[in-house]
Amino acid sequence: MTKKYFYLILFILFFSLGSQAQENKSYTDNGTKQEQPAIDGLSIYPNPTNTGKIYITSKSSVEKRIEIFNVLGKKVLDVVLTSKEVNVSSLAPGVYIIKVKEGDASATRKLIIN
Repeated sequence: MTKKYFYLILFILFFSLGSQAQENKSYTDNGTKQEQPAIDGLSIYPNPTNTGKIYITSKSSVEKRIEIFNVLGKKVLDVVLTSKEVNVSSLAPGVYIIKVKEGDASATRKLIIN
């Protein structure tokens, strides 16, 4: 019975932390929350991918900084994107977190590589 509660608590914590990762909030030096503008029309496809490439588009043509992190939080890819194609063939299959920065705007999404 306690094992079921343990897994239930883990499940709830996992999804509550996952939903916080997609909020566009940052913290100032004094610890107060500060909203960051979202990237208008952001699209990351195909997701999941097995082609070794992903495409990132938005309504703006401003260059984008792409950071990809593994599930342990280690940065595995960091590129500045002037086109819309990102080569992810060097990454092993798995689940990653992709962070896209465009000017002052920022967005975080989950990326799955098969």
